[in-house]
Parts: sequence; structure tokens; C-alpha cells
Amino acid sequence: MTSTTAHNARSREQPFFGWHVATAAFVMAVVGWGVGFYGPPVFLHAVQEARGWSISLVSAAVTVHFLFGATIVANLANLHRRFGVPTVARAGAIMMAVGFFGWAMAREPWQLFAAAMLSGSGWAGTSTAAINAIVSPWFVRRRPAALSFAYNGASVGGVLMAPLWVALIGWLGFPGAAVLMGVVTVTVIWLLAVRYFTASPAQMGQAPDGDRAGAQAAAVHTGEPMLPGRALFRNFRFVTLAGASSLGLFAQIGLIAHLFSLLVPAFGATGAGAATGLATGCAIAGRSLLGWLLPPRADRRLLAAANYLMQVFGSLALLAAGGANVPLLIAGIVLFGAGIGNAASIPPLIAQVEFSPTDTARVVALVTAFSQGSYAFAPVVFGTVRDLLPPAAGAPEGAAPALFIAAAIAQLIAAAILVVGRQRPARAGQRL
Repeated sequence: MTSTTAHNARSREQPFFGWHVATAAFVMAVVGWGVGFYGPPVFLHAVQEARGWSISLVSAAVTVHFLFGATIVANLANLHRRFGVPTVARAGAIMMAVGFFGWAMAREPWQLFAAAMLSGSGWAGTSTAAINAIVSPWFVRRRPAALSFAYNGASVGGVLMAPLWVALIGWLGFPGAAVLMGVVTVTVIWLLAVRYFTASPAQMGQAPDGDRAGAQAAAVHTGEPMLPGRALFRNFRFVTLAGASSLGLFAQIGLIAHLFSLLVPAFGATGAGAATGLATGCAIAGRSLLGWLLPPRADRRLLAAANYLMQVFGSLALLAAGGANVPLLIAGIVLFGAGIGNAASIPPLIAQVEFSPTDTARVVALVTAFSQGSYAFAPVVFGTVRDLLPPAAGAPEGAAPALFIAAAIAQLIAAAILVVGRQRPARAGQRL
């Protein structure tokens, strides 16, 4: 038996490693998003309580965390090419751990903002774009299912890690909690990077989707040829994808940031917590169903637009509830929540079919960066809308008509942008 024949025989005996990689990406999302995305809102209260600084000052640090992270995400594809995915993931974990310890130990505002820049930079290494870069080499046909599974780790991280942060801060204090969570974050992501993120399908003698080694994966890309340099920014499909994703996530994060406080009058604090948990559960279910049931030839832009329209109906149901009608509130939570996960996971799937394989990682990174830079301002903008346009006199305390209308309009425009981008002819470097 020749060495090549023996190698192919061993490859056929090995189980497909791609699902192990997807599972590792899921775990990284649980830890990375649980610390880097759901942690800062908890830190806002902890820092304000410990230092007595204004809420606006500490909120600005949260915005810096996400904005600085967005600048790193925009360059993530280049960092992966230069240093490799495992190195970037490990460095990101260390930066998050050090950054959040800085949040806990800051004695001056400038120290808080320096820590926010460091923590935001680290979280970029576990962002949507990072998970896409880890999972995508292993899947072509089954990429929707693999990515939906991996991205669900982010939602699970929100369910598990935000309450854990609160409990640990109450038990150990903010510095002690930051040290413990930092050690856990670095350890978990370091081990995942060493064990699962270093190998490629070719190195393991496997092909994407678990096909026979050496077999040609089914083509999915049907759109743009390679768009080097600034040609990408003149491409209509890229501009509409980035614009719709940024606007949709802006509306989504803005509404989520205020949802708990709006539900408390109708449900009480415990019930409001359960209701927001219901939204997260619907997000996991919605993302899983779309990932596993997405037809190979489906128009992914239309699906994304439909997802935004479902959230529009959710926002309108919350509006109609008037802060008091419990069945309508639950209906709004379910409809809005079912689209939460897909708002982040569908854009990488659109990029897969509309751009060349060479450009896909860059497109996903830039769309993620623009979206993150947009939604960093969403809580304060929606809070301003809520303050400037309060409900009518005598309306229930949980009513916020201007906020729900603003969310619905933004999501409706995002859906329209996606459809318009679908109708424009695809040509390389197409100018606007």
C-alpha cells in the first residue's frame, strides 16, 4: 500500500472534524460573548456604584468598548492572515481579561476608558467575524447549519454569563470576579485554539462538509468576482448588505437595551427577567430552524428581509400592548425575539453566495465592524427618544410608543435596503 493510499484510508476512518470545530466555536462564543458582550452592561452598574461616577460617563466607556472593538473587527481578516486564527483568539482572550480587570481597578476616568479600549479590542477576537473565520473553512453546503449552531453560543452566553457576573460580583467583589472570569476566559479559549483552531481540512486530509477527501465541494458562490482594495466599497451589494445589517442591529440592540425596564411594570422584576429570557430562547430557536432548514437555493436576502419584517410585527405588537396588555406583550417578545439571532447570522450567509470565497471573510469582518460601530450608539439614542417623546399622560409606565415606532421604522428600512440590493445587477467593482 502506498503512503498516499494509506493516508486516504486513515482519512476515511476519521470522523469529520468540522463539527468538533463548530462545537469549539460554540463554546468560544459562550465565553467570549458572555464576557465581552453581556459583561459591560453589568459593569456599568458595578463601576457606577463603586466610584460614584455619572451613568453617562460609564455609559460612554461601554460605547468606547464596542467602538474600539469595531475598528479591530474591520481589520480582523488581515490579522488572521498575518498571525493566524489561533494566535488572534488567544491574544483576544488575554486582552479581554486584562481589560476587564482594568474596569474593576480604574480609579480615574481615563483609566476606565483605557481599559474599555483594551477589552473591546480583545472581544473582537471572539466576534461574529471570528466565528465565521473559524467555522467556514470546514463547511460549504452545510455552512448555514454550522454557523447557526456556533452563533447560538452567543445567546447561551447571555443566558448563563450575565447572571453569573452579577452573582460573582456580589460574592467576590468586582476585582475578584474580574480575576476569576479572566482566568476562565483565557484558559478556555487558549485550550480551544490549541486543540481545534490550528488544523485545516487539508491538513487533516478531509474536505468541507465531510465529503470524501479530494472530492470537489458543491459550489455555492454565484455572485461577485474578487473585489480587491477599495473596489469592495464601491460595490452596491456590499453597501446594501452593510447598511441593512447596521440599521437592523441598531434597532435591535436599542430596543433590547430598554426592553427589561419597559416590561417590569406589567410583569414585575422576576417576570420581566423571564420574559427577556423568553426572547433569548426564541432567538436560539429561530436561528437553529433557519440554519438547519435553509434550502440550498433559497434567496438569502429575501429571508433576511422577512426576518426584519417579523421583528417589525413584533415591535408593533409591543406598541399595541400599550405597556399593559400581557398577551400582546408576549406575542411581541416572541416575534421580535425569533429574529434576534438571525440578524447577526444571516449576513455571513449572504456574503457566502454574493462574494468570492477570497472576499467573504473580509466582507463579513467589515459588515460586522460597521454594525458594531452602529449599535454601540443605539442604547443612548433610544434612551434619548424615550426621554424626549414620553407616552401620553395617564398611559401605563411601560408604554413607550416612540421607541417601538422607531424600532419598527428602522427594521422596515433595513428590509427594503436588502431587497433593493438584491435587484441590482452584479458586476465587479460596480459603482454607486
